[in-house]
Amino acid sequence: MAALSLSNVSKSFGKVEVLKDINIEVEDGEFVVFVGPSGCGKSTLLRVIAGLEDATTGDVQIGGVVVNHTPPSRRGIAMVFQSYALYPHLNVYKNMSLALKQERQSKAVIEARVAKACRMLNLEEYLDRYPSELSGGQRQRVAIGRAIVREPRLFLFDEPLSNLDAALRMNTRLEIAGLHDALGASMIYVTHDQTEAMTLADKIVVLRDGRVEQAGSPMELYNNPANQFVAGFLGSPSMNFLPAGFIAKGDDRTIGIRPEDLQLVEEGSLTATVQHVERLGGDTNVIARVDEHKLTARLFGQHSIEQGQTIRLGFSAQRLYYFDAQGRRLS
Repeated sequence: MAALSLSNVSKSFGKVEVLKDINIEVEDGEFVVFVGPSGCGKSTLLRVIAGLEDATTGDVQIGGVVVNHTPPSRRGIAMVFQSYALYPHLNVYKNMSLALKQERQSKAVIEARVAKACRMLNLEEYLDRYPSELSGGQRQRVAIGRAIVREPRLFLFDEPLSNLDAALRMNTRLEIAGLHDALGASMIYVTHDQTEAMTLADKIVVLRDGRVEQAGSPMELYNNPANQFVAGFLGSPSMNFLPAGFIAKGDDRTIGIRPEDLQLVEEGSLTATVQHVERLGGDTNVIARVDEHKLTARLFGQHSIEQGQTIRLGFSAQRLYYFDAQGRRLS
C-alpha cells in the first residue's frame, strides 16, 4: 500500500489554477522530493497533502484512506517548515513535547519519545535552552525533532534548509538523510535547490506551472530527461543548449550538452571565446560564447585559461541530447 496517493489533484484560487491534474504515488519508506522553480506549485501541493489547503478536484489518500475532508491533526502527518515555528517562551523539551501533551500521551511515552529524538539529533545537552539561545541549525533540528516524536505516517518538509548558510545546509542535509535511513519513514521534501533533490531523493518529482514534468530516480531524470526543461533544471552547472545547426547545417533541432561532456581539444567542433573562468580547485568551470550562445565547460583539475582566450571544445556525439521546437526530447 502506498503511503500517499494523489489522484487527479487540482487546486485553484479563484480563476487561477495553481495545480493541474497531479498524479503521484509515494511508497512506504520512500524519500520523494518535489522540485521546481519559484511559483511552480510545489509548496501549495505540500499544503494540500497536509490539509492546510483543500484540493479543488481529485483525491488525497494517506495509507489507503481518502483524507480530503480530514483535518490536518488527524492525517497522521508531521510537517517541518522553513521558518522553524518554535515557541520562544518554551525550552527545547517543552517545544518537542507539546504536541504529545495535546494528544494526552502519558508522561512515560512523552519522555521516551523526546529522549529518542534527542539522541538521534544530538540535542540532549540543549533540552533546557530556549530558541533564542540556539543557532539556526540547532533550531531546525528541534523543529525536526518535534516532528519525529509524533511518529507520523508521513513527514512533510517545506524548504527546511533555506534559512541556513551553505555549511549548515550540507550538514543538516546529511542529518535528514540519516534520519530517513534510521526511521524508514516516508518523507516528502520540497525544495527549489536541485542539489538537495539529487542528493536526498529516492524519487524526484519535477514541477513546472502546476504540472508534473517528470518523476523518477535522480539519475534516471539526469540521464534521461523527458524534455528540455527537466534537462536544464537538473545539473550544476546546468545543461548547455545550442541550435543543432552548429553541428550539422540545416538541422533545426536544439542540442543539449552537459558541461562535463565538453573537453578542451586541439581541433574541435566548437570554437568559443572565454567570458569567465571559475577556479574551484579540483574543477574549473569555463564560461564561453559560441557566437551569441553561452556554453559552460566543466573541466577536471586546474587549467591556465584566461578571459578573452579562444578555445576549441570537443564532445562525443553519443552524449548529445536532441529536442524539438516545443522542447520535447527526441533522442
